[in-house]
Amino acid sequence: MPTLKILHISVTVMGLNSALLLKLVLLVVCTAAVSAAQTKAGCSSSCGNVSIPYPFGTSKSCYIDQRFFINCTTTSSGEPIAYLTRSSIPVLNISLDPAELTVSADVSRNCYDSKRNDSWYSMWFGKFTISNTKNRFTVVGCDTYAHIRDLDGSRFQTGCSLSCSNKTTFENGSCSGVGCCQTSFPKAIRNYTITLRTYDKYEDVWDFNPCGYAFLAQEGSFNFTSQDLLNLSNRTRFPVVIDWAVDNRTCDEAKNTLSSYACKQNSKCQDSVSGNGYLCVCEDGFKGNPYLSDPDSGCKDTNECARQNNCSMRCHNHNGGYTCSCPLWYRGDGYVNGSGCKFPVLEISLGISIALLVVFTLVSTLCWGHKQRALIQLRRRYFEQNGGNMLQQLHHQQGYTDRTKIFTEEELKNVTNNFDESRILGRGGQGTVYKGILPDSTPVAIKKSKIGGGPEQIKDFINEVAVLSQINHRNVVKLLGCCLETEIPLLVYEFVDNGTLLSHIDPLKNEHSLSWETRLRIAAETAEAISYLHSAASIPIIHRDIKSANILLDHDYRAKVSDFGASRLVPLDEIQVTTMVQGTLGYLDPEYLLTGLLNEKSDVYSFGVVLVELLTGNKAVEFSRPEQRNLAMYFMASMKEDKLWEILDKRVLDQKNAEQLKEVAFLARRCIRVNGEERPTMKEVAMELEGLIAMEKHPWVKGKDMVSEECEYLLGHIADGYGNASASNSTSYDTIQKQIAFEIADGR
Repeated sequence: MPTLKILHISVTVMGLNSALLLKLVLLVVCTAAVSAAQTKAGCSSSCGNVSIPYPFGTSKSCYIDQRFFINCTTTSSGEPIAYLTRSSIPVLNISLDPAELTVSADVSRNCYDSKRNDSWYSMWFGKFTISNTKNRFTVVGCDTYAHIRDLDGSRFQTGCSLSCSNKTTFENGSCSGVGCCQTSFPKAIRNYTITLRTYDKYEDVWDFNPCGYAFLAQEGSFNFTSQDLLNLSNRTRFPVVIDWAVDNRTCDEAKNTLSSYACKQNSKCQDSVSGNGYLCVCEDGFKGNPYLSDPDSGCKDTNECARQNNCSMRCHNHNGGYTCSCPLWYRGDGYVNGSGCKFPVLEISLGISIALLVVFTLVSTLCWGHKQRALIQLRRRYFEQNGGNMLQQLHHQQGYTDRTKIFTEEELKNVTNNFDESRILGRGGQGTVYKGILPDSTPVAIKKSKIGGGPEQIKDFINEVAVLSQINHRNVVKLLGCCLETEIPLLVYEFVDNGTLLSHIDPLKNEHSLSWETRLRIAAETAEAISYLHSAASIPIIHRDIKSANILLDHDYRAKVSDFGASRLVPLDEIQVTTMVQGTLGYLDPEYLLTGLLNEKSDVYSFGVVLVELLTGNKAVEFSRPEQRNLAMYFMASMKEDKLWEILDKRVLDQKNAEQLKEVAFLARRCIRVNGEERPTMKEVAMELEGLIAMEKHPWVKGKDMVSEECEYLLGHIADGYGNASASNSTSYDTIQKQIAFEIADGR
C-alpha cells in the first residue's frame, strides 16, 4: 500500500508553536474516560491519554499498514504525545465506530506589518479525508477576509469576508457573520490551504482587533466571544475530525482478495461514506474489534439475556442473538422475541372471556337504563318545579296551546347544535341568547334565563309566560314557546335579524346613520308597544328595562321590544308594586331608585332616555363625556341653557326636521322629569309621536285654520311643552338633589 505523505506545516504568523500551549490544548480536548483499546497481543494499547485500537499501532506489526502508524513521542517534560505517522499532527482520539480520528490543527493568524499583509497555512492527511459534516471553517476578525481550498485549488474554494467597527454590537456565543464567520466545505477532501488577508491593515480596528484568525475546527469546539477579536492566541490549536478507511477499494473488490481482506470473523464490510476504502463493523449480536481475529479482542457474542430484551418468559442466549421459551406450565414450543406461548386451558379462558363479556353487557345495560330513568325523573322534576303542570292547565283552560309551544330539552339542543358557542347571539344580565333553526327552517332566538329557584320566582315566571303567550303585537318580540324540563327555564322567541337600536345610532358601532324619519318611526312604534303592555294587555306589564339595546330592528327597521326578563306583572287593582330596584344604569327612573316603588311612569322615564339617544346620537351613560356622564342630566341642563341645537346629532339635523326635532326634544324632557306624576303616560307619548308623523305626511294640517279639538289633542298639548316644562324640569332637577339628601338624613 502507498505510504502516507505529510507535508510540513507552513505558518507565517508569530508564536504559534508553543509546547506549553499544546499541552494545555491536549488536556482540554482529549477525552478522559476512553474504553480500553483493542490491540494486537503484545502491542501498546495507548499513548498517554489516547487509546490506540487496531488497525492503528505504535510499532511495526502492530498496525495494518504505514498509514495507521501512530508515532508515540515523549516530550521534554516526559509526557508522551501521539502523532499521526511521522508528521507533527497530534492525535487526540481514535474511534472504531464511527471510524474517525480527532487531530489537532493550528490557527492561522495575520497581524499586518510593513513586509506582508497575508498568511497561509497548509495541511495534508494523505489517504484520509476531512469530515465535512463535523468540521467548520471559521474566520475571526473585523478587517479580514480568508478562504480555504485544496492544495492545488482545482476542487473547491470557499471563505468569509468580515468588516465591522468599534460601534458594532457583537453577539457572544454566536458565529453569525459579525466578527466571526463559519462555513462548510465538500466531502472527501484530503488536504487544504488557508489564505488570510486584511483590507485596511487593521488601522480602523487596531485598538480592539489587531489581528485576523482563520482555522478549521470540529463543530462546537469554538465558542465566539468579543474578546477573541483582541487576542485569540490563547487558542493556538483546535480539534479536527478525520474520516479514515481501510485500503482504497470497495467491499466487493476487497472480498476478492481474502489475503488482504481486513474484516475478520463475525464482522461485515461497509463502504466508506467518503468513497475511499471500506470499513469493518461487528455483525448484530456481536461486539469488539472487527479487524482482529483474536477471540478475546475480536467480535464477540453479546449476552442479550443479561440486559433488557423483548423476552417476557425465559431467555436463552446464543451466538449472535437470543431466543425465548415458555415456562413449564405453558403449552407451545420456544419462540423468538416474546411470541408463541399459549395458555394451557384455552377453553376455560374462552369461557371466562364470554362470561365476563355477558356480565359487562348486562351491567352496562342496567347502568344505561338506570341513567335514562334518572334523567327522565330529573327532567320531570324540573318540569314540575318550573310550573309545567300549572302552565299546561292554564293553556288548556284559556285555549292558547296553539300559540305557545312547550319544547323538550332535546328539541332545543338539536336546533342550537347542543348550545354551541358559535350560536350565541349575546349575553346579558338576565341570561344568554342563542340562535336556533327549527325543523321547518324558521330561525328562533332561545334565551337561557337566570330565572329559577324559589316558589315566588316560579310563579312570576308562569304568569309572565302565560301573559306573553297572549300578546300578539307587531312591535313586541313574539314568544313562540318555552322549555321547562331543565334546571333553568328556556324561552323561545321569534328571531329579529337586524340587531339592536343601539348598534345603529352609536357612531362607533355603525357609521351609516339612521335617518330622522326612520328614528321617529322607531320611537313611535316602540312607544305604541309599551303603551300596549301598560294598558291593552290582560294583565298590565311594566317592562322595567326599556333601553336602546332591548329594542330590536328587523330587516325593514321595524321596532321590536324585547327582553322581558326583568318585567313585572301588575294586578289590575294595583297602581304600583314594591320591588328590589332593578334596571340599567342611565335608564333607571330616579324616583324608583329612591323609593323602590315601581309603576308605569318608570318605563316612561326609560323611554324618554331612548328619545334623547335618538336625538343626540349619544349613549345613556358615557364616562368619556366630560360635560356630563349621564345623558339625561346633560340633556336637561342643555335644554335649560337653551343649547338644544348644540347637542343634537349632526347626522339628522336639518332645516326641514327642525320643528319635529324641537317637538320631540320637549316631549323627551317631559318624559325624564324627576317627579313621576309630571310625566305623561305612554299612551299620551305614543299619540303625540303619531301626531308628529301625521303632520309630516299631511302638511295641510299645519294651516292656521286648524283649530279643531281633535287636532289639538293629537298634537298632545304642545303649549305645555313650550310654556311650563322648562320651569317644571328645572324645579324637579333641583328637587331631586334635596330629596336624596333629605331621605338619607331621614334614614330611609
